[in-house]
Amino acid sequence: MKKIKEKPHALMFPYPLQGHVIPFVNLAIKLASNGFTITFINTDSIHHQISRSRGLGPDQDIFLESRENGLDVRYATVTDGFPLAFDRSLHHDQFFEGIMHVFPAHVDDLVGGMTRNDPTINALIVDTFYVWPSSIARKYNLVNVSFFTEPALVLTSYYHVHLLKENGHFASIAGNRSDGIDYIPGVTSIATADLPSYLQEEDDIHTTVHRIVDRCFKDAKKADLMLCNTVEELEQDTISALRQIQPFHAIGPVFAPGFTKNRISTSLWAESDCATWLDSKPRGSVLYISFGSYAHTSKHVIDEVANGLLISGVHFIWVLRPDIVSSEHPEVLPAGFERRAEGRGLIVPWCDQLEVLSHPGVGGFLTHCGWNSILESIKCGVPLICYPLLTDQFTNRKLVVDDLKIGINLCDNKTTPLRKGVAERVNYLMRSHEIRQKIKEVGKILVDAMGVDGSSVVNFNQFVEDLTAKIASKKKECFD
Repeated sequence: MKKIKEKPHALMFPYPLQGHVIPFVNLAIKLASNGFTITFINTDSIHHQISRSRGLGPDQDIFLESRENGLDVRYATVTDGFPLAFDRSLHHDQFFEGIMHVFPAHVDDLVGGMTRNDPTINALIVDTFYVWPSSIARKYNLVNVSFFTEPALVLTSYYHVHLLKENGHFASIAGNRSDGIDYIPGVTSIATADLPSYLQEEDDIHTTVHRIVDRCFKDAKKADLMLCNTVEELEQDTISALRQIQPFHAIGPVFAPGFTKNRISTSLWAESDCATWLDSKPRGSVLYISFGSYAHTSKHVIDEVANGLLISGVHFIWVLRPDIVSSEHPEVLPAGFERRAEGRGLIVPWCDQLEVLSHPGVGGFLTHCGWNSILESIKCGVPLICYPLLTDQFTNRKLVVDDLKIGINLCDNKTTPLRKGVAERVNYLMRSHEIRQKIKEVGKILVDAMGVDGSSVVNFNQFVEDLTAKIASKKKECFD
């Protein structure tokens, strides 16, 4: 009789930012749908924000419906070391110091208790940006899986920071070189301006975030397996080179089953309904604008974008978070803007982005270049105008504009957008048949990768096989 391999039971820890929680939730459902037992662990703060935005009670969890549908997805929370009332966005550095130094002890206590009470737990699937996975996995004899929620080009930039230092492109005493970089394995060439923002900085390279990045990517190289939310065909050379470092599986895009249907809401804010307004607009006539869930910009940028939209004459939906401008401005938009845009512009604090992008009325997306946003836009066939603000967004912009050619820049690199230029770029994108055709072609690559014999499905199945083998090996070590 053939011996049945031990069923994987993984603890999943997303990073406490919405852009990371979304693919983690989708991956949890995908794994549970393929026979895994999953225990998903949010921080108390993220759980509280999601519950509040959905009108749930404090004891309800986001996977209740999934369990009712037969999936073995359990849910737990853990403190990040700060009270719920603490403003994590306003006190960014203090929060991430805690994530680096205090949070690991809370994770250790939680995982220790869970593994003692439930010996079926045999794997950790942890966001790559945490600094503690290898030590926790080793302590409790768990298979260590690192899940990178951004593209492979970003991962390899961080992985090879030592080469950037050796060649004087980062952390150089004499000042960083600004010429092109052609020595990162699997990357033909990348400009310094297209590196993640933390690798572009010259003066302050010892911040909390720099120390996190340094520690977490050293730790990630110790992972037994690496998952990445990207598509093999879109980053083939980069992925091939990364596989020389460790077992690497490109399983993206990690979307919810059905894409826009039956999704688990992970929104940290209440969502406005845009469907009725969109229904009244001609096909492909609306520009959707969102700068994401975390990054801030300036009042001046908001003013120039707003005035550019007025000049352009296009219909638009603009997501403006209450905290989008980090400085103290009681009025974010220019005086009289909403009156002047009445009838062709809808301004909301937050919305269901997938529902908006998948609506036939939407014909363009002005984006901060978050990776989730890019993948969703490709799937929906909506071309992009790129205005990166932070971290991986500069590298993602390169993929969109320079490599895949499915979007354009809002302005030249590291310059502030001006209203006339905004209007010109918006009108160009909304009328460009060439870019629209190109994103359809890239969208087909993405859809094919998710098909029965597609690369992402093949890679996912290989991951499951590799993981079960690692679990069996760990168990054997215990008995030897």
